[in-house]
Amino acid sequence: MAQNVWHNYFQHYWYIVEEQVLNASHYMNARWARVISNLFSPPMVWSILVFFIAFHFAENRLQGLMWALTYGILVCLMPILFIAWRVHSGKISDLHMKERQERIVPFAVSIGCAILAWQVLRMMNAPSILPLIAAITLVELVVMLLITFAWQISMHAMSISVAVVATGIVFGAAPALFVSPLLPIVGAARLRLERHTLAQVVAGAVVGALIPLIVLAIM
Repeated sequence: MAQNVWHNYFQHYWYIVEEQVLNASHYMNARWARVISNLFSPPMVWSILVFFIAFHFAENRLQGLMWALTYGILVCLMPILFIAWRVHSGKISDLHMKERQERIVPFAVSIGCAILAWQVLRMMNAPSILPLIAAITLVELVVMLLITFAWQISMHAMSISVAVVATGIVFGAAPALFVSPLLPIVGAARLRLERHTLAQVVAGAVVGALIPLIVLAIM
């Protein structure tokens, strides 16, 4: 009985919070929401983060560029090209894959690319942090795929959250705090475009924050 009461209270207040957040998100211009969603799509977020990490640990620019391009081509470019091909062939509605069933095959391809990136970076004798980032990406993709079979979590929120935590792990708390406002901005953009519910955005942010910490603890 008490459990049902608490559940009803939580559900009531969650609906109130969701309504307020959704109303607030509508102050964002729809065009800007689309720009933000494109600029901070998961492949863009991962590639930018790895470029900073690669150049931070490289002995010279060429070395950093090789590591960054290896990750960027395998983890970001190849999946994007595959998704673009499926959009062109009419199998996917758009690059952001708004329908849950559209995500399964691209996720599987992306997982294969992340495994390849992890192996190639190790063969290149890249600093351990870069294969670790590839492993974090791999786990993130696997989690996204598993959740997708039952629910549609926000990939954008998850990726930004992973990036913020990973920034803290690699560069420290100050840079992580500096980029952390991107999380509510991207979340608001996804809500403004009505691609996700508040629960899907919050779940993406929470799961994304946990993944780097779990992978780091294991590896």
